[in-house]
Amino acid sequence: MAVFSGLLYGLLALFLLYLLLLRCKRRLRRWPLLTQYRYAHRGLHDEAAGIPENSLTAFRRAAEMGYGAELDVHLTRDGRLVVIHDSDLTRLCGVSRQVEEMTAAELSGLRLRGTEEPIPFLEQVLPLFVDRQPLVIEMKVARNSVQLVDALCAALEGYRGDYCVECFDPWALYVLRLRRPDCIRGQLSKKFAGDKHVHPLVGFLAGNLLLNWLSKPDFIAYRYGDRRNLSLRLCRKLYRVQEFSWTITDAQQQKQAEDGGATIIFEGFLPQ
Repeated sequence: MAVFSGLLYGLLALFLLYLLLLRCKRRLRRWPLLTQYRYAHRGLHDEAAGIPENSLTAFRRAAEMGYGAELDVHLTRDGRLVVIHDSDLTRLCGVSRQVEEMTAAELSGLRLRGTEEPIPFLEQVLPLFVDRQPLVIEMKVARNSVQLVDALCAALEGYRGDYCVECFDPWALYVLRLRRPDCIRGQLSKKFAGDKHVHPLVGFLAGNLLLNWLSKPDFIAYRYGDRRNLSLRLCRKLYRVQEFSWTITDAQQQKQAEDGGATIIFEGFLPQ
């Protein structure tokens, strides 16, 4: 009996620790503004129409049609913030180089997906959404989390628009929490099993939101196809955390996500 009791107490302690690791913050007072919008993934891009992802035209289009926008920021070698998804420029610009290795001047000469669209700087995108819809800004970290966070905080100083910041890296969100505790932060995550770029242990911890104790997120941005994850469901039920669901690609997914209370990040169709 003593062995059974000890085992039971041990399991209970582990479960309580699990719940503590999942703990999120809540900023319910500011959520109505951010959750009333739907967010165009990398802007309202349309490859067939010659509007590449994360381009100024894609962001203008989203703003003009009443959508918020999700965008990605990298830090250049000389400390500028550029809006582009991939660190490797091969897919988007046909150049086998890394964003973080290049200067702003070098990147300015490149064009997106065979169009005349340049890679935008963050300061070019921000004014498009002032007094309009909010932005979801994803930090793309490449072993430069402190420098990236500091550059982003400087860029957003005095910005009059509404925004929140998300990242896969909980350390970067921790640094952001120290620098700007008032900034709404989101922990990006998904099921990492089979991802060759992520160590299995790190993938397990991150995919099950067991690093929330470090990032203390105000919301969870979780991949739509992995939304049945137990940790995500516990965060929603126990901590009432807001969920952002990515990437929604049709009306049926939109309905399922929004019926479950999620805010959507979408592409490939126009939500109604």
